[in-house]
Amino acid sequence: MENSIQQIKNQFYAQLSAITSTKHLEELRLQFLGKKGILQDLMQQLRTASSEERPRLGRLVNDLKEECQRELEQALEKLVLSEEGARLAAEKMDVTLPGRKHFQGREHPVAFMREQILAIFRDLGFSVQLGPDIDSDYYVFEGLGYPADHPARDMQDTYYVSPSMLLRSHTTNIQLRVMEASNPPIRVVCPGTVYRNETISSRAHVFFHQIDGIYIDKDVAFTDLFATLKEFVRRLFGRDVPCRFRPSYFPFTEPSLEVDMECTACLGSGCRLCKHSGWLEWTGAGMVHPEVLKNGGLDPEVYSGFAWGLGVERLTMLRYGISDIRHLFENDMRLLSQIS
Repeated sequence: MENSIQQIKNQFYAQLSAITSTKHLEELRLQFLGKKGILQDLMQQLRTASSEERPRLGRLVNDLKEECQRELEQALEKLVLSEEGARLAAEKMDVTLPGRKHFQGREHPVAFMREQILAIFRDLGFSVQLGPDIDSDYYVFEGLGYPADHPARDMQDTYYVSPSMLLRSHTTNIQLRVMEASNPPIRVVCPGTVYRNETISSRAHVFFHQIDGIYIDKDVAFTDLFATLKEFVRRLFGRDVPCRFRPSYFPFTEPSLEVDMECTACLGSGCRLCKHSGWLEWTGAGMVHPEVLKNGGLDPEVYSGFAWGLGVERLTMLRYGISDIRHLFENDMRLLSQIS
């Protein structure tokens, strides 16, 4: 057995001399000193030795075990220092090199405008309500008073995903859901993306962003609508912007109107942006149609209200003097970096 102890010792030193990393050193430790290691097997072999030889052989095995432990600790210390030096050398940095410039991100102008609009209406007492992009024909058209032969229900304007489901063409689809789920007073704004099957041009796109609003309570009048929209424009542009209200038609409001503001580029004198009219259209609005109130479960003899829908891209273009809606979706950093 003494020969076995000496052979194991020679084997240990031979393998230790070839170790080059702390990982391999740990593997060597487990091989010789682990619970199932070589020295543990050697201890088990002592049972076969005679009672006279067992104490002497036990001391030899223990001495070898301590010697191996000591050599492993010394080797570990050297390897740790070596590996740390190599890592520091690899991480060496030339502090004389110029730093890399990190460009600061910013919101997209459409997202920035949307948050500004919502913040103004929150200050005016409106809450924000979201709705589905894919909705039923009832909430997008039928429940809002669109007759079956209305052009907006034609495939040329609307993206249908099934005979009764479609990509909403306006965020007005949220209005009936709010009426069904809430009791007046109702004062909400509804932001979201809308989709229309149109030819992309400088003033039209297949998708854009809208914010609809609705206010329903007892004794709500046309004058409340005028005051709300004019106050919104004043807060958005930071001044009293002249507005004009023109009669119009929308199936879900009666009476209906379109709202123009004085051209923000020429201040009413006429230019290319306003087509030399001095005015720019920015929203459609009106008093909520009595039939729409009935469809929402409200009594039009008791309640009245007004609603409007505005395009976020349109107001962004007016605010920053952008003449082509396509510029907002081309990710041209030369343009976007000028808008903040």
